[in-house]
Amino acid sequence: MSQSLTVIYCVSTVFQTGMVGYPEALTDPSYKSQILTLTYPLIGNYGVPEDEDGEFGLSKWFESSKIHAAALIVGELSENPSHWSSAKSLDQWLREQGIPGLEGVDTRCLTKKIREKGTMLGKLVVEGTSASDVPFDNPDTRNLVKEVSMKEPKVFNPEGTVRITAIDCGIKYNQIRCLCQRGARVTVVPWDYPLDSNEFDGLFISNGPGNPEYCKETVENIRKVACMENPKPVFGICLGHQLLSLVIGAKTYKMKYGNRGHNQPCIHKGTNRCFITSQNHGFAVDPKTLPEDWDVLFTNANDQTSEGIVHNHKPLFSVQFHPEHMAGPTDLVGLFDVFLDTVKDAKEGKTGKSAFVRPRKVLVLGSGGLSIGQAGEFDYSGSQAIKALKEENIQTVLINPNIATVQTSKGLADKVYFLPITPEYVTQVIKNERPDGVLLTFGGQTALNCGVELTKQGVLEKYKVRVLGTPVASIEMTEDRKIFVEKMEEINEHVAPSEAAMSVEQAVAAAERLGYPVLVRSAFALGGLGSGFANNREEMITLVTQAFAHTSQVLVDKSLKGWKEIEYEVVRDAYDNCVTVCNMENIDPLGIHTGESIVVAPSQTLNDYEYNMLRNTAIKVIRHLGIVGECNIQYALNPESEQYYIIEVNARLSRSSALASKATGYPLAYVAAKLGLGIPLPVLKNSVTNSTTANFEPSLDYCVVKVPRWDLSKFLRVSTKIGSSMKSVGEVMAIGRSFEEAFQKALRMVDENCVVPMLVLKCKKCDSFPLELQTPTDKRIFVLAAALRAGYTVERLYELTKIDHWFLHKMKNIADHEKLLEAYNQDESAMPPEVMRKAKQLGFSDKQIAQAVINSGLLAVRKMRRDWKILPVVKQIDTVAAEWPAYTNYLYLTYHGSESDVVFEQPHVMVIGSGVYRIGSSVEFDWCAVGCIIELRKMGYKTIMVNYNPETVSTDYDMCDRLYFDEISFEVVMDIYEMENPEGIILSMGGQLPNNIAMSLHRQQCRILGTSPEFIDSAENRFKFSRMLDTIGISQPRWKELSDTESAVGFCETVGYPCLVRPSYVLSGAAMNVAYSDTDLEKYLRNAVAVSKERPVVISKFIQEAKEIDVDAVACDGVVIAIAVSEHVENAGVHSGDATLVTPPQDINQKTMERIKMIVHAIGQELQVTGPFNLQLIAKDDQLKVIECNVRVSRSFPFVSKTLGVDLVALATRVILGEEVEAVGLMKGNGIVGVKVPQFSFSRLAGADVVLGVEMTSTGEVACFGENRYEAYLKAMLSTGFKIPKKNILLSIGSFKSELLPTVQTLESLGYNLYASLGTRSLLFCNSVCLSVSCQVMAVDWPFEEESDCPNKDKQRNIMDYLEENHFDLVINLSMRNSGGRRLSSFVTKGYRTRRMAIDYSVPLIIDIKCTKLFVQILKPKKVRPSIIKNYSTRLRGVNKGLLK
Repeated sequence: MSQSLTVIYCVSTVFQTGMVGYPEALTDPSYKSQILTLTYPLIGNYGVPEDEDGEFGLSKWFESSKIHAAALIVGELSENPSHWSSAKSLDQWLREQGIPGLEGVDTRCLTKKIREKGTMLGKLVVEGTSASDVPFDNPDTRNLVKEVSMKEPKVFNPEGTVRITAIDCGIKYNQIRCLCQRGARVTVVPWDYPLDSNEFDGLFISNGPGNPEYCKETVENIRKVACMENPKPVFGICLGHQLLSLVIGAKTYKMKYGNRGHNQPCIHKGTNRCFITSQNHGFAVDPKTLPEDWDVLFTNANDQTSEGIVHNHKPLFSVQFHPEHMAGPTDLVGLFDVFLDTVKDAKEGKTGKSAFVRPRKVLVLGSGGLSIGQAGEFDYSGSQAIKALKEENIQTVLINPNIATVQTSKGLADKVYFLPITPEYVTQVIKNERPDGVLLTFGGQTALNCGVELTKQGVLEKYKVRVLGTPVASIEMTEDRKIFVEKMEEINEHVAPSEAAMSVEQAVAAAERLGYPVLVRSAFALGGLGSGFANNREEMITLVTQAFAHTSQVLVDKSLKGWKEIEYEVVRDAYDNCVTVCNMENIDPLGIHTGESIVVAPSQTLNDYEYNMLRNTAIKVIRHLGIVGECNIQYALNPESEQYYIIEVNARLSRSSALASKATGYPLAYVAAKLGLGIPLPVLKNSVTNSTTANFEPSLDYCVVKVPRWDLSKFLRVSTKIGSSMKSVGEVMAIGRSFEEAFQKALRMVDENCVVPMLVLKCKKCDSFPLELQTPTDKRIFVLAAALRAGYTVERLYELTKIDHWFLHKMKNIADHEKLLEAYNQDESAMPPEVMRKAKQLGFSDKQIAQAVINSGLLAVRKMRRDWKILPVVKQIDTVAAEWPAYTNYLYLTYHGSESDVVFEQPHVMVIGSGVYRIGSSVEFDWCAVGCIIELRKMGYKTIMVNYNPETVSTDYDMCDRLYFDEISFEVVMDIYEMENPEGIILSMGGQLPNNIAMSLHRQQCRILGTSPEFIDSAENRFKFSRMLDTIGISQPRWKELSDTESAVGFCETVGYPCLVRPSYVLSGAAMNVAYSDTDLEKYLRNAVAVSKERPVVISKFIQEAKEIDVDAVACDGVVIAIAVSEHVENAGVHSGDATLVTPPQDINQKTMERIKMIVHAIGQELQVTGPFNLQLIAKDDQLKVIECNVRVSRSFPFVSKTLGVDLVALATRVILGEEVEAVGLMKGNGIVGVKVPQFSFSRLAGADVVLGVEMTSTGEVACFGENRYEAYLKAMLSTGFKIPKKNILLSIGSFKSELLPTVQTLESLGYNLYASLGTRSLLFCNSVCLSVSCQVMAVDWPFEEESDCPNKDKQRNIMDYLEENHFDLVINLSMRNSGGRRLSSFVTKGYRTRRMAIDYSVPLIIDIKCTKLFVQILKPKKVRPSIIKNYSTRLRGVNKGLLK
């Protein structure tokens, strides 16, 4: 940074916590002779504009004619600013003005020192200058006002009708502008100018620097015109407030460090409204010394200092804060209107709201099974809401069929109903429970839509259930596009040009009026379901036809592709207190759904004007809509101007809310629930400081990056393009003190195997880059990295991607440094420590550095780094940028710092979480990790959680004693371990990810609690495990470990196809495949794994049409103490995560059960298991074979624990910590049956084939209970969105026709109209399915053959016509027998087309024969009795379960 001065005299050092507005702050005369420290670490992002005149001849961008701060200290200066208004960098500007600057300072550490010791004298000394030569010069001993004040009067806006004299004590240009804009003729006079009340209609006293006691002349001059019987109105700001106080005889005092920032909450006396204000002062007024006729006007909600005074009957008032912003919020700019009108007084504006009646019992609607667009964030928000209600002693009743969630566990809600979230079921729960309040905004779109429907049906009114928080009318305003546009027009705000349509014809007409390209979206949908871009009429018709399958209204928007997408999270209470908690910027431009985008918080490329323009709009919109609680507003911002459009408002907690909560440490869901009860926002405390109010806007002194996780490789034929409809299954959040640090962390978090993001696509052909960059896919960020390596310029990349230059420059920094690292790969000893330090500050992992530089590996880098003392420090997330002491345990690691914020004294137990939600590792593992921490705390242990998933309950900082929001990698876990020195690490509660680093940690002598990592390796390594089973005489399918294709083919020919190919250390069947031929086998070995001696695979015989059994167990030193058995409905071959599970099992006989117990005991003993483990077995022809063992918790742990009434995680935790526990044995439950059903998200995955196989494809699960499996299965199916067919069923049953004949007969006897292909129909006729003349299975034609095969095209459209008209209520489509789950045909089959169309047109689909049989059994009248609620209280973990019978 600028070093144009060799030395700076000792002056005051102060900090400022605003995240934007550095040009305004530096030119604020109040910072005269102060070294300014900015707490936000990334400064200079949007450069500095050219100084140009704006309104009234005042500078458009700056607050005075020059920089007044003596020097600037920042964490990191942006070398490549990016903004349409930027003319130069901050560094160039400082050089021009002769102002020194310093970067690379741990500003958080410096801020804490100033906070603890008070504003201090500081010196900036350039190397080579003796510090003792720099004299002390305390600015508090000088009259700084005299130094900054103008020398002669100057008139602004001479045509103004009201005469205002403004005393320049260091006036900011925007104060003059605010007066002129309201019609004033403003005469600015010097600080000591003699005043004559005949020369003005009103007197304004400006802000300024220094001690007010030095302005004796000013005080005397004001006293002459203010202390009279009928004075002219007087308004003072900041120093002006202090001067007016001295005029009336009050006293001022110097504060310890003052208030400087954009988020100071001030409470207005009288109305108790709380406002967010911008402040910059080091002195304050003592309110106890005010004369009798004066009163306090505003009080700081944090430190209780006086923020304003007012005379009881004269027009005299002043405020300590800056209502005119620049930089900062404008919430109280209306005080200028109060001053100029002199009509209003400060006591106006009382809300006069009627007393809020607090509810006694509240019903909380959950979100159901996890799906794309609606995932674990609602477990987090719902859990927070229940916590908040319990604190207020309100009884809670939860409806949520998602058995894997924390919110459905014991100890949270008073009652849990595992039922579908549909109006019918919710009505019965209301009738049964009689709540007097309901929360609709904590369960995503599912709960919202259900609540809106209940209101329309009059159910809530009938049973006197009040909607808490945002009223349903407000929800409907945001959900119905037409009403929303009208509401925005009422307040002169603009929504992107858009039209709502109720039919295909209307939608096409709207598109032609707006002009292509257009964006089509479904109303009342989540995650962009049914949305996409249409470039012409044909694409429009296709898109709209499918969209109407999900909704009754579609929205046609003018495309704003390429604009910036910005989001604000807003909180408002019932008394109109309103704050914006977090603003976020999508790195990807508009056109990509925010759930698919890389998102950064806070925004990086908005200047102060844009930041506050959008903030003020957000508050205006939320007030106008009457939202109470939390909501999210999204904008499109033109990258070349200040033009913006509102995209949408979500009047509920959302994915962004969970991200914002974790990014800022502000618990949005908890606060929203409290506000729904009518509690005022200022009354709530900031949970991080425990002393300041929740009515504030967080200041961040770090950068947060969110990156989505896609699992598209698990699906056949799926489109990998990302756009306006969401496809990601999870997301990660990384925290750093530079963008590069957070960004690289996040990329590794998304996929731990992607250890070198910037090396990933080195080999990719450059000629494919332009297309891949213009058409975004899930791999675009890596293509971008490869393009940077290939020499693409930032400008060229901007043209192709429309990603802002600032982000592209930051990515280029990473690529450039990687090249620098590679320059040392011949001789790593030549690498200077600074190159390593810079690499760590840019977010490179040890593994990345090892691959770029050192061939000896990660441990060698680690040793070198430690020898050089390049170590991470631990920083707190405290919401107030260290301005207030933080008691938070919310931590992250960074290499940008000189000291840690916490001390490491007490021993803790460390629990490793499950990381990013992905297919196969979802909320069920979070339930286990949270359960483990709760149990540890009950046992008296202090706990550490390591996890980085913003959607989870485990990353809620009040769950544990220390939360490290950071990577789950060997490097980071080891760093934390070495600093904390915990009593031990528990790896077995977080799924596969912690298990993968078990051996690495073990080799470094880490204390691993539970099963030894050596035994974990014996179970994870397919070869070792299979050999162990042979040794102890336990049967398994024939197997062999192979390291080359030739011997693999030989083995398969010996045992006979089909065979299963399985790599080691995988989750959710990743890269597992069933091969039916040599061709299949060779393809899988070539594609799935690079088979070699280092990476062999195990191939085993695949047994067909067998029963699969899941066993969850807990053991202590190899002795099994609890066993839970579940059976699969589907045959073996369907991954256990995609299978329908039943527990207790209904079809396993006693002999088989004894054999299962024997196998579990033998394996537990052999692996010396201490803690949880899971076995999968298959049963066929009276034989049991083991196919897999995981020495960790499994996906079904929450299901069996809650259904059978024993908390296996609590049990396992006690065992792991060495406590003696009573053996449970085989868990048999309490007389009820639980059925767990998978939740799929195929409707979001365009083109994906709906098939089940050995690799998992479901995104979530639900479970319900009943007195038999039929009842439980029906409720579980309905919970996934399945609908019972009313009339017409399409059958396409492949080679299962004879096996399915009785089932088809049942359907026919129940009165359904059956449709089938010609072949199916003929066979069914032959077998006399139709027992009467009137009954027919109607034939439908298939439009899928090639044209040459089908001359009669008209006849071929039948099935498509039927599906488009929603003619079918159910499609039963069974794949060909032995076709294999992931067997990709070389041609697109009729079956694939049928399944895909059923999904695209929202027709319920069943694709498994066993599930078909079970479902048809349910439809028989006697299997499930009429729906009545029985409040079925069981002892399952003490939770009351609601059962529908």
